[in-house]
Order: sequence, then C-alpha cells, then structure tokens
Amino acid sequence: MKYRRSGRLVDMTEYLLQHPHQSVPLTYFSEKYGSAKSSISEDIGIIKEVFEYKGIGRLATSAGVSGGVTYVPTTSRSDAGRMVDDLCTLLEEPDRLLPGGYLYMMDIIGDPALMQRMGRIFASVFQEEGVDVVMTMATKGIPLAYAVASHLHVPVSIVRHEQRVTEGSLVSINYVSGSSRRIQTMSLSKRSLKPGSRVLIIDDFMKAGGTLRGMMDLIEEFQAETVGAGVLVEAVHEKKKLVQDYVSLMKLSQVDPEARRISVEKGSLFADKNV
Repeated sequence: MKYRRSGRLVDMTEYLLQHPHQSVPLTYFSEKYGSAKSSISEDIGIIKEVFEYKGIGRLATSAGVSGGVTYVPTTSRSDAGRMVDDLCTLLEEPDRLLPGGYLYMMDIIGDPALMQRMGRIFASVFQEEGVDVVMTMATKGIPLAYAVASHLHVPVSIVRHEQRVTEGSLVSINYVSGSSRRIQTMSLSKRSLKPGSRVLIIDDFMKAGGTLRGMMDLIEEFQAETVGAGVLVEAVHEKKKLVQDYVSLMKLSQVDPEARRISVEKGSLFADKNV
C-alpha cells in the first residue's frame, strides 16, 4: 500500500511504539511504504524530534548499509517526579492502612494505565543494563512486571511459592522472610530462565527485602545474573534490609495505626540522578 507522507508518519510511529528496544532496518520501512531510504530517514528525523520534545522517548539510529532505528522509551526526571508525587498522595488515604503496616494497593496495581506509567519509569532507569528477562514474585508484582517488560521488549519470569504441575520441572530454594524471619520456599520453572540471562527483578512492595534476596539467590541457581531490582513501594523497617542495591519509586516512611496516618514520600530513585 502506498501511503501519503502523513499516513506514513502515523504508521511508522505506531510501529516503533509497539516495538521498543528492537532495531528496525530502514529497508523494512522503505520496502513497506515503497519509499526511498532518504525519505524514510527524513521521516525518522521528524518522529525523533517530536518524541524528544514530548518526552516520549528517544530514537537511536545507526548508519551504513544495515542502518536502522531503535525506539527507547524514557521518562524525564521531572515527569517521573510529578507522577510519583500524585501516587504518594493517593497512597496516603487513611482507609488504605492494613494490619502489619501494609497498604491496600490492589486498585493501583490493577490500573493498567497507571502500571504502564510506572513501568515506563523503571524501563527508563534500567534501559542501559541489557535486560533479557524481568522477574517477579506472584501475584501482586505481576502487573507491574509486565508493564516494565513491555517497555523493555523482554519476557517475564514468574516465581511462585506453590508448585504447579503445568510448569514442568522446577528449581526451588528456601529463603528467610526478612520481616517475619520464617523459612519459606520459592520455585521457578527450569524453562523460564536460560543460563547467562541478565535479569531485572521487579516487585510491588518491600519491607526487609527477604523476597528480593531470595529471588537473587534463585537467579544464581540458574547461573544467570541480577542486573537490577526495582520496587514500587518500600517500607520503613526497624531491622537492616537484606538487600542494599535496589531502586524504589516510593517510600512508606511513617505509619500511625492509632491516628490512621500514613506518610508516603518519593523513594530512592529520586535520591540519585537515575532518570
């Protein structure tokens, strides 16, 4: 089909947005639209300018015969800060307080548009880590993990407490819960992670970090590598955390059950210039 330039720009933009972190040869667009590479290059320049101006992301281009373009989703530090500020306010609603210092977050985790925005922030932070797989613990971390993975264009590996026959052979380890100090078990299908994979761990909530520590140990069992860890909310904990190298978007800094007061502030991401 022969497109007018306006239609070509729209179609190219849609394709790039749907294929993040994937190098697309200019010949693909040239053959698809029946246009010269020089025209495609001009179109890429227009899209690149708009993407950067609107904060949608950046287009990385490579020259030469096999030249192509790669869309890298990004979020500016200021935009990320505004989104997280709004979410902090939402999480400070008193009726979210649950026993044990936890917060009710299912309405937030269940909001696809919101998870996509949070996932984009994490993808922006870890864009240079060469992530092969996003890992999370079932079940509440799954929506955020899939959002991050969609922006990085990688699969998701889901770790579970229970064993499922539908997942085939499993690798299981025991780990110590950081908050309760209880011995628990986590398992992952042998087919879920290849040796040498570069793994990004994503979770929705962290207290002392026992679950994150366990997933890191599990990754080692697969002879893979943890290249980063991100949590949506971390909680203040009286004991030393079992992991130190992680990025949090928000921090549950104070919980007063009697006054039903919750204080949520920006997390460790905003203490460093990661975005």
